[in-house]
Amino acid sequence: MRPLALAAALTLAASGAAAQSTKYVIDPTHTFVMYEMGHYATTTNRGRFSTKDGSVVLDRAAKTGKIDITMDITTVNTGVDLLNRHVQSKEFFNVAEHPTGRFVSDKLDFAGDKVTAVHGSLTMMGKTQPVTLKAMRFNCYDSPMLKRQVCGGDFETTVQRSLWGLTWGLAFGFEDSVRLVVQVEGVNVGPP
Repeated sequence: MRPLALAAALTLAASGAAAQSTKYVIDPTHTFVMYEMGHYATTTNRGRFSTKDGSVVLDRAAKTGKIDITMDITTVNTGVDLLNRHVQSKEFFNVAEHPTGRFVSDKLDFAGDKVTAVHGSLTMMGKTQPVTLKAMRFNCYDSPMLKRQVCGGDFETTVQRSLWGLTWGLAFGFEDSVRLVVQVEGVNVGPP
């Protein structure tokens, strides 16, 4: 009888732990990627991509999660029409051949129930490289407008753009080092 009771308790505990995993669907109006790249050691060129779709699965009690977000590179916006056309061209992002980028992760660092870093891979221009995003802020709250829980944060990293084949301008004043600032919010849709 005791082994049966123990098995039942373990089953309940396992199902309770599994129930703590929650899926969040990316809110594209609050999720985007900004980049900053030095320009002749004087000013900083900036641009922004929107996201197409994505999801995050979090188990804050177990300190685990998974992320899969697709970026719409065709939406790159620098604030200057002429520069937009250039960064969309074959010389830079080549959006005709590579219209999307993707970030995937299954390793998250936590402090308590808050995400502090995300280790994953970023695919752009047909190349995939490892990237670690540091959380500058992270929180979950009950949205009064959506009537659902929303989790999100601001994340940052610095990458070398040449790793993805983005080499235009390196020989004459545009820096290889690019700061990525990622804003993410996801809406709770229940268990995965």
